[in-house]
Amino acid sequence: MAEMLLAALAVMWLLGAWARLYWQARFYQIEEYMSLRYLRWVLSDRSRLLPARPTAAAILGILIGALLAEAQSSALPSLVAMIAAIVALIPPRQSEVKRALAATARMKRLLAGAGLASFLACGVMFVAARALGAPDLRLFATSAIGLAAFLLAPVWLVAGNAIMQPLESALRRRYLAQAAATLDQINPRVIGITGSYGKTTTKSFLRDILSLRYPTYATPKSYNTLMGVSLAINRDLADDFRAEYFISEMGAYVEGEIERICQLTPPDIAIVTEVGPQHLERFGSLENVRRAKYELVKNLPADGVAVLNWDNPYVRAMAAARHPNTILTVSRELSLEAARKHGVSWIAKDVSETLAGLSFAVEQVDSGEQAEIETGIAGEHNATNLLLCIAVAYHEGIPLRDIALRVRSLKPAESRLALERGAAGVTIINDAYSANPKGVVSALKVLSLHRKGARLLITPGMIELGELQEKENRKLGLLAAQYATDVILIGKRQTAPIAEAIESTCFDSSRLRVFETLQESVDWYRNNLKAGDAVLFLNDLPDTY
Repeated sequence: MAEMLLAALAVMWLLGAWARLYWQARFYQIEEYMSLRYLRWVLSDRSRLLPARPTAAAILGILIGALLAEAQSSALPSLVAMIAAIVALIPPRQSEVKRALAATARMKRLLAGAGLASFLACGVMFVAARALGAPDLRLFATSAIGLAAFLLAPVWLVAGNAIMQPLESALRRRYLAQAAATLDQINPRVIGITGSYGKTTTKSFLRDILSLRYPTYATPKSYNTLMGVSLAINRDLADDFRAEYFISEMGAYVEGEIERICQLTPPDIAIVTEVGPQHLERFGSLENVRRAKYELVKNLPADGVAVLNWDNPYVRAMAAARHPNTILTVSRELSLEAARKHGVSWIAKDVSETLAGLSFAVEQVDSGEQAEIETGIAGEHNATNLLLCIAVAYHEGIPLRDIALRVRSLKPAESRLALERGAAGVTIINDAYSANPKGVVSALKVLSLHRKGARLLITPGMIELGELQEKENRKLGLLAAQYATDVILIGKRQTAPIAEAIESTCFDSSRLRVFETLQESVDWYRNNLKAGDAVLFLNDLPDTY
């Protein structure tokens, strides 16, 4: 009987470890299978490493069992150990889930590898525990090993990823080779787009403008990693060879990633939108960000075309390298005289914004050709994104007047300053995809244009800005106090710098609220806002925050 109880206890803990492993897999996937980053996330909060209830229940069960063993009660220690395991292994209450675990083929392989790693490691330890002499000692050892197996679920995930790495590498090489062969057959003109922010928006604008004249394909949504780009090619282009232009969005968290995407999709044209502190936490410095983004320009052939945002000093420095032979620069800050002095190719003049959208005059500096641009797109920063697209489309042979006409009907990319009308007549400004120091200024200015009712900002603040994060979030708080009439912050700890900045102003403190979940903020605005009011959703953090 004692052996059966030990076996049952061991199985119970192993199943609990597998359940925790499955629960943790979602966060590992959010961190894009990057083991070091995932482990840093686990170690950054004690409750992730040592969840209170399972740890306390298991330790308490061991202590009580030891006391009962001293009283020579043979059955009770085993019973206590089983009860402690049951209490420890009750699934935790789920908080708000924004991104559920995607049961991809890779995730299934990872879970299989992690399950195997935990089974082998725990099996060895449980067998070793059985070799101990005293029954009570074996019982306590089994409970301790079970708790360790449960707590080490993050380690099993990392081990499972390592076990599967040779297979993943082989599958990855085959998948990339398939994508490269497909692109080779189509042989389109490749346009690469990179930058700290503005990539997806610029990509969607350029796709729609080029489609006026040329069959154009752009990687969907934010498919901007090497595997994301190859997935788009293999899924969407394998049986469709019509594309004359292929627009490849290229993102990076470390140096070398854009280089690898360029090897898959060798660019003919490169667009660099901005270099800023987005993901600075990962890069370490803005100079590292600049070098990573420059990989796109560096991989252009000598007869390629670089289209650069002159207003950003880090992007401007890329033009100084004088590669490739054709470099087009755009500015919405320079006057015509200054643009001529600095050799800037395109400028936007008299940029203005109303509730109807943006308007400005665009001028090709060398030729003096001009056009009036009017669009329903919101956000002053989008004048730069549009300039970059205009420069490319014009270079590729589309007349400026046709470009200006097409810009009138452009739509924003998903969750990027998209204006919607809610059922109760509330204007919803959806800028929830991400937030950066430059973009938040534009977004709050859009909110401030709504003067007839309340202007509510809902935000969890900005993340991954490294040492600049607290400073930039304080700036966000000061801007929020200036442009919004009501503010809801999501997450007390995360948004503390924003709240402190708001409270340092004359902002009515009764109109500042802090909730822990996005759903609470949505419920509040639905119950309190009315027709004519506006709400700005600024950023939405992943489940790892």
